[in-house]
Amino acid sequence: GNLLVLLIFIRDFRNGRGSEVKALLASLASTDLVILLLCAPVRAVTYYKQTWTLGGFVCRTTDWFQHSCVVAKTLILAATTRAKHTLPHAPTPLHGPTWIHGALVFIWTVSMMFPIPQMLFASLLQYDSDTICVSEMPVCSSEFMSLFYKIYPTATFVLPVILTTAYYTKTLHAAVNHAPSPQHQSKVILVLLCLSGALGLMLLPEWGTFTWVRLGYNKPPAGLLMFAQVLLYACSALSPVVLMTMYDDVRQGLVTLWFIATCRSKKCAPPKKCPQTEGNGAEVGANATTNAVAQDADKTFPDVEHFWTGRRNTRVEDEQDPVPWEKEEKML
Repeated sequence: GNLLVLLIFIRDFRNGRGSEVKALLASLASTDLVILLLCAPVRAVTYYKQTWTLGGFVCRTTDWFQHSCVVAKTLILAATTRAKHTLPHAPTPLHGPTWIHGALVFIWTVSMMFPIPQMLFASLLQYDSDTICVSEMPVCSSEFMSLFYKIYPTATFVLPVILTTAYYTKTLHAAVNHAPSPQHQSKVILVLLCLSGALGLMLLPEWGTFTWVRLGYNKPPAGLLMFAQVLLYACSALSPVVLMTMYDDVRQGLVTLWFIATCRSKKCAPPKKCPQTEGNGAEVGANATTNAVAQDADKTFPDVEHFWTGRRNTRVEDEQDPVPWEKEEKML
């Protein structure tokens, strides 16, 4: 789904139908695709084998990279509140490709810097005969990290989700009640509001368990941790579904891609030809005779037509009648 959304947005930009919102949504789709392709398999292998078998480098970077993508998703949706839904004819410094590129660079830089402690404190630990990947916080930095783990979820999840949802709720209300064309404007706003709400609800267990593990006295249940991970990956799979069902441009692009794929498959198919006989000359001659008879079946020969017309319009004497048996049959 995320790959299809990316292809649709790339095609729109190549055809000159791009916008700032589409650029940010394409970045969101690529982030979801990376989460599903790189992060989800690591978790699946770990839960299946119930031990860590992927080495120290993956142990140190897997949580850091996954949280970087999660933070980037939240900040990208927050950046859509400042983006235009249509591409302006004369881009200004505040609304143009440079602004989008700068915003994405800033978002990914911040997203990769915040989870750095997860990479620094991660290590492999031998537990009986199994190897597990854990995060061990040094005692000397416990006070600072306790404050950091309170600021980190608030700044990267709670505030962006609340502000984004409140902004789109207010904008949707204004578009429905006061906009000159409310139906057109409210559709895109409704899509972004649904994406923001779904992201906030489905990532809430992940951030809750993250804070619980680092600030709580007791560890959360293992079932809750697994449920939070499943919701995180389900959120990445749900975003393209929302776009393909609610965003008109994505639906039209999906239909266009479908027609392009079907038309190409039809063109590539070899044309059907009449079977040709590869046997001896007698078979070839029989086929040629059959075709000739079929073509001449509806033709009328002029001599025969003149002969029967003459017989119908001419009275013939008995001595000159070429077929006297016809008259004898009629008399009988």
